[in-house]
Amino acid sequence: MRQLDVVGIRLEVAANQTLVLLREVEGARVLPIWIGAAEAAAIAYAQQGVVPPRPLTHDLLRDVVGAFGKELTEVRITELRDGIFYALLVFADQVEVSARPSDAIALALRTGTNIYGSDSVLDQAGIEVVDEQEDEVEAFRDFLDQINPADFAPGGPEIQPPPEV
Repeated sequence: MRQLDVVGIRLEVAANQTLVLLREVEGARVLPIWIGAAEAAAIAYAQQGVVPPRPLTHDLLRDVVGAFGKELTEVRITELRDGIFYALLVFADQVEVSARPSDAIALALRTGTNIYGSDSVLDQAGIEVVDEQEDEVEAFRDFLDQINPADFAPGGPEIQPPPEV
């Protein structure tokens, strides 16, 4: 199991479908999961800290779990079978409840619960993403390694900007 953070919600324009993007905390893979519009809104509200005047479904579920004295300890994205993702809600007393990943993620965001993805799911559906910002920082470091203070003196050599990444 690898810990995942919610990157955000994206709309796939060509298919007019929403995705939730999860990224490995210690790794370079992103896990895209197709979800419904209502679940996408619930996840986005939680990420943005939107508090509705009345509890939405995932807020209600959080409140019911708390009212029964239960603690959600982790959410696991456990399986990808026939193009369908499966998840588990894991409670402090080791009770596990099957859930759709979108609902599990929306609940995890509302309770501050960690999200994990199984290695097999990440191997099947994870996409390795190279961080462009890291490439830009590395290019700038290379640029700095090639100059010295004399380059800034009047009449010093012309400094070439770092290559675009």
